[in-house]
Amino acid sequence: MTKKSLTFLPTLTDFKKSSLNQSLTACFSSVLLSVSLSFCVSITTVNAQQQVWEDREPEAATGRYQKKAARADNFMVSAANPHATKAGVKVLKQGGSAIDAAIAVQAMLTLVEPQSSGIGGGAFILYWDNESKQLHTYDGREVAPKNITPDVFFKNGEVMSWRESVVGGKSVGVPGVLKALDLAHQKHGKLKWASLFADTIALAENGFEVSPRLAGLLARDLHPAVNEFAQTSQYFKPNGEFLKAGQIRKNPALASTLKEIAKQGADYFYSGPLAEKIAEAVRLAPTNPGMMSTSDLRNYQAIERLPMCNGYRTHTVCGMAPPSSGGVSVYQILHGLSQFELSKYEPDSLEFVHLFSQASALAFADRSVYLADLDYLGLSAQPLVADDYLKARQSLIGLDKSFSQAMPGEPYKAYALTPAKDDAYELNSTSHIAIVDAKGNAVSMTTSIEFMFGSGIMVEGFMLNNQLTDFSLSPEKDGQLVLNRAQPGKRPRSSMSPTMIFDEAGELSLVIGSPGGSRIINYVAQAIVNVLDYNMDIQEAISFARFTNRNDYTALEKGSGLEPLEAPLTELGHDVRIIDLNSGIHGIQIDTETDTLIGGADPRREGLASGE
Repeated sequence: MTKKSLTFLPTLTDFKKSSLNQSLTACFSSVLLSVSLSFCVSITTVNAQQQVWEDREPEAATGRYQKKAARADNFMVSAANPHATKAGVKVLKQGGSAIDAAIAVQAMLTLVEPQSSGIGGGAFILYWDNESKQLHTYDGREVAPKNITPDVFFKNGEVMSWRESVVGGKSVGVPGVLKALDLAHQKHGKLKWASLFADTIALAENGFEVSPRLAGLLARDLHPAVNEFAQTSQYFKPNGEFLKAGQIRKNPALASTLKEIAKQGADYFYSGPLAEKIAEAVRLAPTNPGMMSTSDLRNYQAIERLPMCNGYRTHTVCGMAPPSSGGVSVYQILHGLSQFELSKYEPDSLEFVHLFSQASALAFADRSVYLADLDYLGLSAQPLVADDYLKARQSLIGLDKSFSQAMPGEPYKAYALTPAKDDAYELNSTSHIAIVDAKGNAVSMTTSIEFMFGSGIMVEGFMLNNQLTDFSLSPEKDGQLVLNRAQPGKRPRSSMSPTMIFDEAGELSLVIGSPGGSRIINYVAQAIVNVLDYNMDIQEAISFARFTNRNDYTALEKGSGLEPLEAPLTELGHDVRIIDLNSGIHGIQIDTETDTLIGGADPRREGLASGE
């Protein structure tokens, strides 16, 4: 890996210059001009349907896999399926950049991990240019069709049921992952675009071996569309039976699609016959038809945003700006913990779990009210990460304090901005990709189709997302608007948290992210603390017992060493539940002293870290 001295690292000063950070006075006025309702009503509680939904997981657990840290001197890829990792490694061997490898990995995941991500979904991408010492972030989040209305998920005056809202066409947002990868490739790619799809095309034509995880999720029969939608059912239930582990499955339709994307570029997806097929599949879905048009696809734009970068201990933690809530919420948790010398407590101790849960509850309280597509609304995220605001929130965390549900703060108090809490389903069937190439360039990319198998609609060999259910199902409550409400051309809030961490000298030290629905924020924050405060290597940090709190109950990972904490945590006021916590963290740690790469993959999924 090539090292150079730091010349630029984005900070909040840079973030203030972005289009996101417009005048709060102006943005508040613009919001008021667009509606006739006041923002000054008290916060309402989440409804019962939301709590039932939050208890669901985007993908069920399918066992644990034995994992060891991978070590390499030149480059590393960590991704959710061995085929995808190998495709990325092959690109890096050919001299490709980290973004070249990410394109190959995403193409392969579309084929071998169709339940989690693919070209029918969206992504957030962090790209570290090691030569210029500059961090770029690319927003490939899905966009709502132009004909959508805020009450899109209402029926007969009531919020739709799970099946009606998630399954079918109404939940499909305009996919953004290909546009984001294309934009990043134009700036950072080395190999020709067309070459990056070759391995997936060949495997789709010749057939891949169905993985135990894919087979296990199909066998649980959790998605109605797998049985009811013709193309989807024919693919996943040939001869009337679900695909089984080890079975060879070809996908000639996807091979044909990728050949055209390779030859014609990303625009092939967004215009012409394929765009017409996507829009038609959404509008004519047998369940819950949607409203997407070919112009929605044609007009989609990926956005390069400035990152959210903030200090933690001696490091700088960088993530995505909204509509991802990851950059704000992960940092809010870390800031809340920064007042404590965590190394005094064990990483599986009562003290640490209690403190982390309090910090997380505060972050999720703010997230449920203030985080949305703030750029669309003309709002800035700056008040949510302002030092004075977070220092005041820190006082609510302590070992001497019992746990109780947190209330959102008032970061926009001077502008009387107190919108309602939302009730988005927000269950991401998601994948994370971590890559460091031979030049030290890196990618942290979280990619998703939302729920397991997305909307259930298959078009030309790939699944379409259901990301629009990441909007609040209710646009207002008691006359109070929800910021994360559905609106034309708006991007739904996301929990995806691709993250990069830089050491005191400004050198990249950690590339990390995870799937896992709204729990992603907890998974990533806990893993970062494991590395920075508890000096674990990346594989140890990933494999360590998980726990979460989303301002609701404290979940302890079933079968882990955390289970004995149930009683003492209950005494401290926690509602404790012992459940499967199905993270899928992939990460790469850079030892800057030895210039060694350490790759880690989550044992809860079937991913692989590999390099040379």
